[in-house]
Amino acid sequence: MLCDRVNGVLDRSEALQKIRLDDNTFNAGSMDVYIAKLRKYLKDDEGVELINVHGKGFKLFVKEASSS
Repeated sequence: MLCDRVNGVLDRSEALQKIRLDDNTFNAGSMDVYIAKLRKYLKDDEGVELINVHGKGFKLFVKEASSS
């Protein structure tokens, strides 16, 4: 879902609905754990960043490749 919205915001509630989970504290916390794991996997790639968008959800930010 993040890849479908590169450089756009993935709404937390919408993501939870799509994976058929209620938007409650437990499920939202579980999602945060998975996001933290994704950040860990992506941390060495300077062209990619997984950002929290306060009150909304998450943003997979991918820097544009510069042409030489």
